[in-house]
Amino acid sequence: MSDHFQGDEILGKAFDAQLIRRLLRFLRPYRLLFGVCVLLTIGLAGIQLVIPYFTKTAIDSYMTLPYAIVQLPETPEAGFPLDLGDGEYLVETLNVPAESHREWEEAELLSVERYIFVPQGSEHAVIANRFPDTFTQVRGGWMASERALTQLPIADLETLRGTSIEGIIRLAMMFLIALLAQFVFGVVQVYLLQYTGQRVMYDMRQEIFAHVLRLPLAFFDRAPVGRLVTRVTSDVQAINEMFTSMLVNLFRDAFLIMGIMVVIFQLDWRLSLVIFAFFPVIVVAAWQFRNRVRTAYREVRKQIARLNAYLQESISGMRIIQVFVQEHKANERFDDINQAKYGADMRQLITFAVFRPLMSFLSSFAIALVIWYGGFNVLRGSLSLGALTAFIQYVRMLFEPVLRLSEGYNVLQGAMASSERIFRLLDEPQEDSGGGVMVESFQARIEFKDVWFAYNDEEWILKGVSFTAQPGQHVAIVGPTGSGKTTIIRILLRMYPIQKGQILLDGVPIEEFDLSYLRSQMAVVLQDVFMFSGDIMDNIKLRSDIPEEKAIEAARFVNADFVEGLPDGYHTEVKERGVTLSVGERQLLSFARAVAFDPKILVLDEATASIDSHTESLIQLSLRKIMQGRTSIVIAHRLSTIRQADNILVLHHGKLLEQGTHEELLAHDGLYAALYNLQFAETETAEPGPTRDS
Repeated sequence: MSDHFQGDEILGKAFDAQLIRRLLRFLRPYRLLFGVCVLLTIGLAGIQLVIPYFTKTAIDSYMTLPYAIVQLPETPEAGFPLDLGDGEYLVETLNVPAESHREWEEAELLSVERYIFVPQGSEHAVIANRFPDTFTQVRGGWMASERALTQLPIADLETLRGTSIEGIIRLAMMFLIALLAQFVFGVVQVYLLQYTGQRVMYDMRQEIFAHVLRLPLAFFDRAPVGRLVTRVTSDVQAINEMFTSMLVNLFRDAFLIMGIMVVIFQLDWRLSLVIFAFFPVIVVAAWQFRNRVRTAYREVRKQIARLNAYLQESISGMRIIQVFVQEHKANERFDDINQAKYGADMRQLITFAVFRPLMSFLSSFAIALVIWYGGFNVLRGSLSLGALTAFIQYVRMLFEPVLRLSEGYNVLQGAMASSERIFRLLDEPQEDSGGGVMVESFQARIEFKDVWFAYNDEEWILKGVSFTAQPGQHVAIVGPTGSGKTTIIRILLRMYPIQKGQILLDGVPIEEFDLSYLRSQMAVVLQDVFMFSGDIMDNIKLRSDIPEEKAIEAARFVNADFVEGLPDGYHTEVKERGVTLSVGERQLLSFARAVAFDPKILVLDEATASIDSHTESLIQLSLRKIMQGRTSIVIAHRLSTIRQADNILVLHHGKLLEQGTHEELLAHDGLYAALYNLQFAETETAEPGPTRDS
């Protein structure tokens, strides 16, 4: 297995096309939903682009008076030419071709002041006649400036501007419809996007966990549990954040930036060039922020990993810390790690604290440029007030996607790193569990033929081990610590492949068996019993389809009578890892579990090493019944418990040094006899101890 579990804090590339292609496999079943989300996002961006244009139209077409005075040497051909004399003409600005309008503005021939014109014989002529000081009579009617109209009564002014008021009402309704559409699109988009993200996370977690369940146990010897949990939780969440925010926002922001550029160029290309000349400053600021926040983000992740690791270690070893009075030292160490985490957090916060106000300042500075240059053009008459107002809104909008893309860089980079870690886990080879031999009548004859095994290279743990266990035989394995006793059990269960020799079951190499079938024929009782959350019944059945009656019968069979004395009996809740039960009680439940599954091969790995004499006597009463009719392999430190074994294997430094019955080995006066005499002497001199493990 690779050592990638040790480098969780290291981030990968900001974008990796190969990883994205692999991630899209999880998105593929929901591609239609995701496509709808993208379309809705583009629709929302389109509505954002339209809204400032409503403001421009309202100001230029309805709030601003429609006529202006232009000074020309000759009568204009376009617009609404009304000769005012002295080379001045009254023109309707909306009807003037853009080219003529631009020429008049550049030549400063068009007045900044705007006017209203009331034709003779119109319904508004009465108002013009009533206010001769406000209206100037010209050929064909009356005209009045915007400044002069402020002197009119409100009612008369509303009558004169009725068409404009109707237009503003229409625009307001359109604005309201756009906002409602934005709201509806937004709600649907957020729901569909989050639903898609949750489904992708669900599928990804399911696949990761299913894959982990099929990994060889050798993998878990070197894979930290906390890091594996992180794969299924934090790493999957990081990918979800990329799918639900970064990826969709990328479409929206790209569309929004391009749309804003097109619109502002149409509004005024000269003013647009002013903004684009300033744009490199924004890009440089965003790039610098990206580099700095990347460093800060890496440091934060590194310190989080340290903090989590130390917390897990300290809480797991709390009993040792308290027994050896190391609380002060542990707290000092935690304070150092916590201080480093605090410093990393503050550096990240400072980076954001500088960047956001900086971007706000740059945005305000850009708007100030627009107001300065655009305001001057408005006064000259070369830019309408509505266009300037819309331009300011568009410039403000332009900074939002830049800010989002800069801050979203870490989301993308974190997601890429999480993706790499997840796929490296998914690329770990699984156990080949299917398609092998499934014997109709399994007799459970075990044969080791010159078996050599090493966990690492050629550091041999077992060296040429050979023995046979006949069906129904009771075989015991003894030897000093590190002699390879537990390793025999592991390779028998096919947790690890052997390097040399053969292991045969009923004459068939274990590699040829279907792995699930093979392990279903065995039950293992370990010294350290693992209890799952749930109740006692769940822990005996392991949530399988074993009937409750059979589970209860198995518990009674192994003398686990204490269960019936509990408040809720077999449905008493078991706390985490069974901390509310004594060691002996957990051991009895593990025997009940083994009996309930009715295996052909029973393996006891020092199963009575950690229990008191009273509980051991209960177990010994039922061990003979449990082993009857089953091939049993027992690893034991207490040699007194294996006197009745049919065959005792004595291992030393990975070699099978001796084998035989208890009496034969004592008569041989070898290593077994030495170990037995040593234990017997220790038992004779040992002081009485407690008789109840709790």
